[in-house]
Amino acid sequence: MLVKMFSKLNCQVRIYTCFLTVLLFGCQQQLQPNLQQQRSKQGMAVSAHPLASDAGLAMLQQGGNAVDAAAATALAISVVEPFSAGIGGGGFLLLRRAQTGTVQALDFRERAPKRATRDMYLDKQGKVRPRASLDGHLAAGIPGTVAGLYTVHREYGKLPWAAVVAPAIALAENGFPVSSRFVTAARQRQDAIQKNPAARQVFTRAGILYQPGELLVQRDLAQTLRKIAADPQSFYTGDIARSIAADMAKNGGIMTLEDLKNYTPIWRNPVCGNFRSYQICAMSPPSSGGVHLLQILNMLGDTDLKRLGRQSADTVHLLAESMRVAYADRAQYLGDPDFISVPVKALTGHNYAKLRRSQIQMSKAKPSNQVKAVDAKTLSRFVWESPETTHLTVVDKERNVVSLTFTVNGGFGAGAVAAGTGILLNNEMDDFVAAPGVPNLFGLVGGDANSIAPGKTPLSSMTPIIVTENGKFRLAAGAPGGSTIITTVLQIVLNVLVYDMNVGEAVSAPRIHHQWIPDRLQVERGGFDTATLDELRRRGHKIQEREDWGNANAIVLRSDGWLEGAADRRGEGATRSY
Repeated sequence: MLVKMFSKLNCQVRIYTCFLTVLLFGCQQQLQPNLQQQRSKQGMAVSAHPLASDAGLAMLQQGGNAVDAAAATALAISVVEPFSAGIGGGGFLLLRRAQTGTVQALDFRERAPKRATRDMYLDKQGKVRPRASLDGHLAAGIPGTVAGLYTVHREYGKLPWAAVVAPAIALAENGFPVSSRFVTAARQRQDAIQKNPAARQVFTRAGILYQPGELLVQRDLAQTLRKIAADPQSFYTGDIARSIAADMAKNGGIMTLEDLKNYTPIWRNPVCGNFRSYQICAMSPPSSGGVHLLQILNMLGDTDLKRLGRQSADTVHLLAESMRVAYADRAQYLGDPDFISVPVKALTGHNYAKLRRSQIQMSKAKPSNQVKAVDAKTLSRFVWESPETTHLTVVDKERNVVSLTFTVNGGFGAGAVAAGTGILLNNEMDDFVAAPGVPNLFGLVGGDANSIAPGKTPLSSMTPIIVTENGKFRLAAGAPGGSTIITTVLQIVLNVLVYDMNVGEAVSAPRIHHQWIPDRLQVERGGFDTATLDELRRRGHKIQEREDWGNANAIVLRSDGWLEGAADRRGEGATRSY
């Protein structure tokens, strides 16, 4: 027994020492142009922040597998990118084990507290109270990140749990230099941060926001992570849970100790479908990502997109109109499958795609007020067919694959920290429908399917994917970006599988987005030529040119056996391999 304990301790010390070395050199690497794309025949971790990717690499180098590396990367992201994701939030994970070749899906999304009600964000006149679902403790759902990471690690990880948490502890305790991206996110949420004393204590210096390059130390969070390393259940039943519940009661929140105690991640069947010679597996409801990714791919069908050209008006028009249809269906039919019946088979069926494709006119855009979800009776005919957020992707030398997307929803979540814990709270309740037809933070609208109810999970757009070809791993990818996640991942899939781009080109290529409401086609500024945009306007599209979005990353397995990974040029992410 003593030998076993010593062996585990020695392993943890070696990993901790290894990571501190990586951390030192990682900070030095920040001064150099970051390598966003790499190749390897061993293992690879890609995330939205170099130090988080370093944490994943440290696990792989010490003999850990993709699950160990993904958990370490996610926990590190919780420290260095609190504005996008953290242990106060939740998400979804896809795992493909090389031994079985099967893809599993874990739902560790936030859930509504027991005291949540359908009209909790409405005033006496029945109107939505401004920012009630976005700022402060009342906006927070029950966090699932710790439970989710521990659940998958307990079943499939190789290294000790404490070793996986160690890099995050080091980053919180020793600090890290904040980036310009961090500072920009903090400026956008400074009103909420300044109003919450605990958040102000963590993310400012006596009320003054950090500047790029300054060291952010989070001692309360380091102590919380130590408790999680010793006993992850302490987040839900121990000291951490009691601190969260007490802070909620003090600040008008409704989350209780009972809510935390009753939280359990859910293993779900992923939604999988075929696109040409590939099988694509993605997250199932309560994420809408997989359903609508497959729906759009089915509508594209066997159209010769390569001949049309990636940036031709015909290609962009067909993509936009397919997106418009999918998001109209999303608003009507998608929600938590534990509360409503979600017609997944119908929406992802090829015959339904043919029906919806037949309604698209290639010469003319159809206004969104004329695009409706089909009625339930029509849809039933097809049933029996056979805002920040962050994403990370890991593949190990055995070719186990993890594709993980998690979030605190908006930038810096609810803008509030649970006092004494360092835990930034999410504002995931905004992903429910506060009132029918009222858009959320990302402009998405919905109806009864996504209304608030105790214990219910809000609808998501997170779309982690794993793609195989002839039974072998081919591509894993995902992205942040709220409502744009589905369309970002869609375009990465097409870039790799149809347009034969390398992974760096695939995640960096210019993007488009249409989400039905509001009725506008978003295009990245400077990414499409004037002639294409003019032709799209002639067809009736309302073009909105905007700056970059969707800080994606991906890993592909090339035909020569090399792994190729890339982080998006739009962010500060990094690929790490050995």
